[in-house]
Amino acid sequence: MTDEEVVVAFALARLDNANSDLDLEDVATLVVRRLCPDQMLDLATRNLAERDELRGALFQSAVEHVLRTVLTARGPVD
Repeated sequence: MTDEEVVVAFALARLDNANSDLDLEDVATLVVRRLCPDQMLDLATRNLAERDELRGALFQSAVEHVLRTVLTARGPVD
């Protein structure tokens, strides 16, 4: 899953849940829950590589990667 696909999946999940009070981490969690195991593993691996860590919780690391990707795409907050 490319970073662009992560951003699109996040945007679609946020639109699907526009009437709820979900924060960004909740939306990222929804995105990761929709992934197949191989995609989740890929995101978690990329997140751990970015953090220069060897081990971490699979699901939470994948969620963190989705958040990191979306926040990077949003750019700096004024």
